[in-house]
Amino acid sequence: MPETISILVKGKVQGVFFRQSTREKATELGLTGEVKNKDDGSVSIIATGLPDQLDALAQWCQEGPARAKVISVHVENLPLQEFHDFNIIR
Repeated sequence: MPETISILVKGKVQGVFFRQSTREKATELGLTGEVKNKDDGSVSIIATGLPDQLDALAQWCQEGPARAKVISVHVENLPLQEFHDFNIIR
């Protein structure tokens, strides 16, 4: 049964290909959703998929791409949202 989660990643996560890497990882995991930079320097992710797929993405976010320095990852459940694919919001 699909679920939707929100992931907020804080640290040095902008300018290090975090959004692009998140889209690649989410697509590899079979997730749909979106990722965007926030004005406060964090990255916001909304992802829909099966619980184990979502757990894998949240776990990946703890490290992110090579140049990222993740300080915190906050995950919360959202009402189910449907997306056609996984997009970077600019």
